[in-house]
Amino acid sequence: MGCRVTVPFGASKTYTALVVDVHDRKPDGGYVVKELISLMDERPVVTSAQLTLWNWLSQYYMCSLGEVFKAAIPTNLRLREQPSAQSGHGTACPDAFAADMPAPAKQLNEYQQKAYEEITHSFLGNDITLLHGVTSSGKTEIYIHLINTYVRAGKQVLYLLPEIALTTQITERLRRVFGDRLGVYHSKFTDKERRSVYERQLSGSPYQIILGVRSSVLLPFRDLGLVIVDEEHETSYKQQEPAPRYHARNCSIILARQQNAKVLLGTATPCLESYHMAQTGRYGYVQLTHRYHDMRLPEVEVVDIARLHKQKRMRGAFSPALTEAISQALEQGEQVILFQNRRGFSSYVQCRNCGWVPRCERCDVSLTYHKRQGVLTCHYCGKQYTLPQQCPQCEEHQLTYIGLGTERIEDQIHTLFPEAKVSRMDLDTAKTRKEYEEIINDFSSHKCDILIGTQMVSKGLDFDNVSVVGILDADSMLNLPDFRSYERTYHVLAQVAGRAGRQHHTGKVILQTRNAELPIISCIVNNDYTSMHTMQMAERRLFGYPPLCRLIYIYLKHRDAARAEQCAQHLATRLRASFGDNILGPDRPPVSRIHSMSLRKIIVKHPTNYSPAKVREALLQARQDLTEQPFANGVNVYFDVDPV
Repeated sequence: MGCRVTVPFGASKTYTALVVDVHDRKPDGGYVVKELISLMDERPVVTSAQLTLWNWLSQYYMCSLGEVFKAAIPTNLRLREQPSAQSGHGTACPDAFAADMPAPAKQLNEYQQKAYEEITHSFLGNDITLLHGVTSSGKTEIYIHLINTYVRAGKQVLYLLPEIALTTQITERLRRVFGDRLGVYHSKFTDKERRSVYERQLSGSPYQIILGVRSSVLLPFRDLGLVIVDEEHETSYKQQEPAPRYHARNCSIILARQQNAKVLLGTATPCLESYHMAQTGRYGYVQLTHRYHDMRLPEVEVVDIARLHKQKRMRGAFSPALTEAISQALEQGEQVILFQNRRGFSSYVQCRNCGWVPRCERCDVSLTYHKRQGVLTCHYCGKQYTLPQQCPQCEEHQLTYIGLGTERIEDQIHTLFPEAKVSRMDLDTAKTRKEYEEIINDFSSHKCDILIGTQMVSKGLDFDNVSVVGILDADSMLNLPDFRSYERTYHVLAQVAGRAGRQHHTGKVILQTRNAELPIISCIVNNDYTSMHTMQMAERRLFGYPPLCRLIYIYLKHRDAARAEQCAQHLATRLRASFGDNILGPDRPPVSRIHSMSLRKIIVKHPTNYSPAKVREALLQARQDLTEQPFANGVNVYFDVDPV
């Protein structure tokens, strides 16, 4: 069990497969038993503990075990090839423990020490503890001391981060203390690098500490003692495409339970689900309310840009208050972060005369203009189009750029502050690990004055010279058609605001919005998580949403829109017989066609006291019934459990 084999498939195909069980039971259904072609490994490349987690993941998220296998195993370990010299032989990598501990962990201040002791005490009675610490309170240093405790006890530690960019900064901090006991694992590594980490975890001298993003939870662990989920509220922990659509935070809790390990969830802005678990006593709870060096939280100034636009006082995306704050910061040799949650130059292009907007031919979405490349791009399928010289409908030559992306913000900054050194961090500029590292290192070493970015800049990055943070358009997140939009806006804006005033002085945040009167804006200004939680929980109780119920989204895809609608209506009717009013839809998602496939969506809402196993059984049976209908030929039905 756990070894790779090559197997015949059909008349002429050969596949790499994984042995998940060895038995003498004859298969049901009259299947013909075939001989294996070859055994690829002398020893297993997947442990029994991994298979236990994979089986849970496959069942809970209603996907196949093969889909989990593809997500968990590095690509070049899935190929038909001879095993490498290290594969499964239990040998240590050449650099194993070349360096023991090179420097001691920093001494904790009184508030950090108190939190550390409270966490340790909480672990005596709780397997999971939530650390709720304000931004810049020094949570990472607490993590380091906890890791040190478990490593000295001979245990392994998994340290999860939501964003690859964060590993660049934190890797250096951890290496100073733990040396080569630390392994780093994420998708920006090459296949060879990921395979090296994976095989070392199978060896006789595995890394004691793994630092990585969500896929790290699927690595083999021998003696796991602690899992740290930093920025636990982040939606990046949820895999969207392809399956398995798992949540790394939830999977890490199951992994820890299977290995008798403890879990620490850390954040300045807990997700409502985790906070609810802590408030109801199912998680331990530790609070850290003091920032490092007793720094004050940044001053947040709300700017009503609707009024300023009417007065014609805006300079592009910049209010007078933000322009002045940037100018003062640059004069004093300080740095600035500008947050705009949209990449590209403009959201879309429009004809001034007839209103025509170019759209993707494969997806139901307008195209985003990218000025540097000179192309229109679909952010769903990636297809690029040439920017038309005139409107194809009315032949008007005047095309207008609507909306602001990070690329357009960069152009405006160059116009307003031509002497400033500017960097941009988004999916267009940080495609590789090297690009990530260069942008972050340049800003950390003060080679850059202004950093413009999307949500990447909000996720726990630590810069010591940032005095001003500009939030250019808070409304872009507030107006999303999602019951979590206010909670998510609070998370992102509170986190990005926390990048200001990181070291020796109080920072300043300029928050630009057209909805300054909204209560959620007041919560952000006052860093008032409690009020945000109270308001949102009242709304969730009224309408029955998580954490007071569970959600499962069912998606149906078909090339023919009418066929997709027919299948969705049939499935919804079938499900209402089992779930009644807990079935919502079918509806069209906001983007109802992607890659030339029409989409329909059904929502299953059920109370938390329902049996998850029985719910899954009913859903899978309903899908099976649908696929047996003649009109359902070619439909693809899949599930998104606990969507975010």
